Amino acid sequence: MQAGHSPGERVGLATHVHSGMESSLQSRDVAGVHDFVLLENYGSEDAFINNLQKRFNTDIIYTYIGPVLVSVNPYKNIPIYTDDVIKTYRNIHYFEAIPHIYAVTNTAYQALKEENKDQCILISGESGAGKTEASKKILQCIAVTTGRTNQVESVKEKLLQSTPLLEAFGNAKTTRNDNSSRFGKYMDIIFNYIGDTIGGSLLNYLLEKSRVVMQAPGERNFHIFYQLLSSSDASLLDSLHLSPNTYYHYLNTSIVSMKDNEIDDIGQFRVVKRAMDVIELSEQEQTAIFTLVASILHLGNVGFSQDENGNASINAPETIATVAKLLACDPAQLTHALERKTIIARGDSVTTPLNKELAMYARDALAKAIYDRMFTWLVQRLNSSLRPVDDEFNRTKVMGILDIYGFEIFGKNSFEQFCINYCNEKLQQLFIELTLKSEQEEYFREGIEWVPVQYFDNKVICDLIEERHKGIISLLDEECLRPGDTSDMGFLNKMSINLVDHKHFVSYSKAERTMLKQIPRDEFQLVHYAGKVTYSVHGFVDKNNDLLFRNLIEVMASTKNTITKAVFTEKELESKKRPETAASQFKKSLNKLMQILVTKDPSYVRCIKPNNEQTSGIFDEQLVRHQVQYLGLMENLRVRRAGFAYRRTYDVFLKRYKSLCPGTWPNFNGDPKDGVALLTQHLQYNKYEFSMGKTKIFIRYPKTLFMTEDLFQLKKNDLATLIQRKYKTHVARKNFLKMRWAAIVMQKYIRRFLAKRAMRRRRLAVEVLRRLLKGFITRDGQPTEDNMAFIQLSRINYLNRLAGNLPKSLVDRNWPPCPKACRDLSIVLHKLYRGQQARIYRQTLSPEKKRQFDLKILAEKLFQHKKKSYTSTYLTPFEKVRLPSELHQHKTQYETNQLVPGEKLLYCTNITKYDRHGYSPRDRALLVTTKAIHIVDIKGFKVKHKLSLESVTELVVTAEMDGLLLIRIPLELKKDKGDLILQCAHVIECVTFIVDAVKKPNILKIASTSMISHNMIGGKEGQIEVTAGSELGFGKGKTGHLVVTVN
Repeated sequence: MQAGHSPGERVGLATHVHSGMESSLQSRDVAGVHDFVLLENYGSEDAFINNLQKRFNTDIIYTYIGPVLVSVNPYKNIPIYTDDVIKTYRNIHYFEAIPHIYAVTNTAYQALKEENKDQCILISGESGAGKTEASKKILQCIAVTTGRTNQVESVKEKLLQSTPLLEAFGNAKTTRNDNSSRFGKYMDIIFNYIGDTIGGSLLNYLLEKSRVVMQAPGERNFHIFYQLLSSSDASLLDSLHLSPNTYYHYLNTSIVSMKDNEIDDIGQFRVVKRAMDVIELSEQEQTAIFTLVASILHLGNVGFSQDENGNASINAPETIATVAKLLACDPAQLTHALERKTIIARGDSVTTPLNKELAMYARDALAKAIYDRMFTWLVQRLNSSLRPVDDEFNRTKVMGILDIYGFEIFGKNSFEQFCINYCNEKLQQLFIELTLKSEQEEYFREGIEWVPVQYFDNKVICDLIEERHKGIISLLDEECLRPGDTSDMGFLNKMSINLVDHKHFVSYSKAERTMLKQIPRDEFQLVHYAGKVTYSVHGFVDKNNDLLFRNLIEVMASTKNTITKAVFTEKELESKKRPETAASQFKKSLNKLMQILVTKDPSYVRCIKPNNEQTSGIFDEQLVRHQVQYLGLMENLRVRRAGFAYRRTYDVFLKRYKSLCPGTWPNFNGDPKDGVALLTQHLQYNKYEFSMGKTKIFIRYPKTLFMTEDLFQLKKNDLATLIQRKYKTHVARKNFLKMRWAAIVMQKYIRRFLAKRAMRRRRLAVEVLRRLLKGFITRDGQPTEDNMAFIQLSRINYLNRLAGNLPKSLVDRNWPPCPKACRDLSIVLHKLYRGQQARIYRQTLSPEKKRQFDLKILAEKLFQHKKKSYTSTYLTPFEKVRLPSELHQHKTQYETNQLVPGEKLLYCTNITKYDRHGYSPRDRALLVTTKAIHIVDIKGFKVKHKLSLESVTELVVTAEMDGLLLIRIPLELKKDKGDLILQCAHVIECVTFIVDAVKKPNILKIASTSMISHNMIGGKEGQIEVTAGSELGFGKGKTGHLVVTVN
C-alpha cells in the first residue's frame, strides 16, 4: 500500500505538512476535502464516494473521518514513505498534518509518551485492501521515531522481521490478493518510560487452517510450503525427502501451479531464514519447523483403499514411513491411528476401524492440527523473544496494532466468514461506543451541551450471535455436543425454531414468499450492520467441532519433534473434558480482545480496495460502495457529524484567520477566546453555526468553514501587497543607512589609500633611479637584478633590428651582428632561420629538381673527399640522357622493343669499352634501367652486354680525375668473359645512377692504389695501371697492362 498527494498537497511535502490541513481546502474542487466531516452533503453516499474518487485520481489515498483514517490501496509505489517524511510528522499535532498513516501513528505515539496512556491502532478492510502494508508502515514509523540504542535497535529489528515470518506461515495467495492474511493479528509494542521500544507481544486469531488441506480454485496454500520447495538448499530438501518436481496433494487442490511468476518464493525463503535468525530461533527449532511443514506435505500424499467390509487401509506404506520418520514416531502406531479410532466411554476403551471417508477426514484433521498448533507455537516463540527484561517491564506503556480481517461477503459464505463478520460486528460496536464516548467527553470538557446521536446500535446483532443459551454460537455448540448423529441441517432447524421472531435472522422456513428463491433450504441470512449476508450451513458442525481423534493425539504426544511434543501434551490426554468448540474459543478470545482494546485509546485505519484486478488507476465505484457500506464508514461519518464538523483551539483558529478582522489584525493582545469572538462577530457568523467552548471553537457546518477559508485566500492578496510595501520600505531604509555608512567609511579609506600610494610612488621612483644608474654602468657584465632591464632592452632592440635585416636567400650566409648578451640567442636563431629557409626552399622544388637533389646528395655521400673530379660536378646538373641527338630515335626504339614490360630506362650515356685481351677501345652506349645495365653498339644499337642489377657485385673507380669505371661481374657469367672496363666522360653521374638503381651504396669501391686487377674468362686476371702524366689517356702499355694516365 502506497500513497501520494494532490497538486496542492504534493509539492514540498515536508513544508506543506506544517502548513496545516486548512491549506488544502483551497484545492478541494480538484482533490476533494481531506476530512469527510467537511462534506456539505455528509449524509450522501454518492458524495462520500465521489470525494474518495477525486482524491484517488490525484494519487491521494488518505482521507480522515475525524480521528479515523480511510486508506485506498493505489496498487503502485508512490515515494512518500521515506525517513524524511516520517520526520516531518514528528512532534506535530494531528490537525497540523495532511492525512497520512504516519500522522495517525505519530499522534498515538505522542499521546502514549506525553499522556502516559496505552494506545491501539485498529486496521480493518477486506483482503487486498492493504491492511498488512499499513501495519508495516506503522512499524516503520515507530522504528524511525524511537531511540537508537543497541537494545532498542535489536527489538525494533525483531518487530520488523516478525512480519515476513508470520506472513510466510499465515498468508496465502487468494483470488483477491497475492499476500492475503489468513489469520487475525494483534501486536502490542512495549515502550519504556522514555518512549523507546523494549519489547512486544502477539496474539493470533482464527487461522484459516482448512486452507492446509483444500484451496479454492485459483488460490494457493500458505506461502511457506512453496518457499520451502523452492529452496536452493539441496541438502535441506534431501533431508526432508522433498522435491519440487514431486506431486503433493495438498498443493494441487486448486488450478494454481506451484510456481507463480508473480511471487518470488526463492527470495522470500531467504527473507524467512534471515527473520528466523533475527528472532533468535535456534538451528534445532528451525529444523523442527521445516520438518513439520514437510511432514504435512507427505501426509497429504497418504492414500486409502477400502475392503469389502468398508474398512480403510493405507495404500502406500512407504509414504507413511516418511511421515513417521519426519515426526520421529512409530510408523505402526501412526498407521493404526489413521486407520482406526479409539473412544473412551465410562472408563472403557473402544477401538473401531474407519471407513475410507473417515480415514481421509482423520488424515486432514491431523494435518490441520499440526499446522495450527505449530503456528500458535511460533507466535508464542516470537513473544518469548520479544519479551522485555523484568526490571523494565513494570514501567512500560503499550501501543497495540490490530490487523484483522475485514467484513467478508462472498458468493459462498461458510463458518470462517461467519466468525470474521462476528468479529467485525464486535469491533463496530466498540468503535461506536468509543467514538461517542470520546465525543461526549470533549463536549463535557468544553462545556457544550451534548445532543443524543441517532445511530444504528448493532448490539442486537452481537446478541443474536453470542447470547448465552439463545445465540447462534450456543445453538451450534448444542448441536455439536448432543448425543447421536449431528448434522448441519439439524443446526439450521434449531436456529429456525429458536430465532423465528428475530428480525435480523432469515432462513428458508422463515422467509417471506418473495424471498424463497433467494434463500436455499441449506442456507440462512443475517442482517449485519454492513448489509445482508447469506451463509451456507455445510461444514458448520464439523468446523466447529474441529475434532482430532484421541489415538492421533497419543501418537503426536509420543513424537520426538520438539514442537509437536510441546503442543500435543500428555495433559491433554488425561483431561476428561470435551475440548471447547472452535466458535466458543473464538468468542472467548474475541471478548478478551475487546477487554484489551477498551482499556486503550484507539485510532482507526479503514482500508479500501479500489478494484479486484489489483491494478493501479482503476476505481470500481460499485466495489468501493460495497466496502464503504460494510466498513460502516457512513455510520462513522454520521456519528462524527452529529455535532460539529470542525473544531480548533482558539489560538490556532485566531492565528490563521486574524487577518479577516481589523480588530484582531495584525496582533491581538488579549485572550485568544475574546479575539475569536471578535472575529466571528466581524464575519457575521450565525449563532446556530458555531459554539464557543472553554478552549475551542466548534463550527457546525462545513460551508461556514469553507466561506471563512475562501475569504482568507482572497485576503492573502491584500496581505501580500501590504507585506511587500512594508518589506520594500524596510529594505530601502536599510539600504540607505548601509550606503551612507559605506560612503563615510570609503572616504576615510580612500584618503588614507591616496596618501599611502603617493608615499609608495616617491619611494619607488628613488629605487628605480638608483637601479637604473647601476644597471647602466654594469650593462655589459653578467646579468644581475640591476642590469637585467638593460639586458632585456638590448635583446628587444636586437630582435627588432634582426627582424628587418634577415637574409633573403638560402645561399646568403650573412647574419647581422649581435650584442654580447644575445650571442647564444643569435646562434640558435641563425640555425632555426636557415632551417626554415631550407624547408621553404624544399617545398617549392618540382619533382624533377627534388630528384636532382636526391642524386646529388647520393653522389656527395659516394664521392666527396674520395674522388678528385667530384668538385667539378657541384654546379652541373645530372642529365638522364647523355646520348647525341642523332641516337635519340635508336634509344626510343630500343626502349620500345628491347625492354621487358615494367622495365623503365633510368639513364643512358656514351662510353668507351676496352676489351679484356688487348684492351682495344670500342664505342658503346650504356643504358641503366630499373632491372639491368645494357651496353649496346652505338651504330646499330645492338645489345653487347646485358647485366641484371643483382649480378653487379662491385663498381670500381679511381680517386683521380679520370673516367675509368670497372664493373665486376660474377665468374659464373661465362658469356660476359669477365669484368667490364669502361671509360665514361661523366663517370660520377653514371655511377650515381647505377648505385641509385641497385640501392646498394656499398658496391662502389674507390681504388687508391696504382694497380687495379680485373677478372677475365677462365679465371685469369688482368691489371690496370694508373700512372701520372701530363694529360689524360687510356692505352695498352709495354707490360701488356691497360695504362690509365691521369693529371
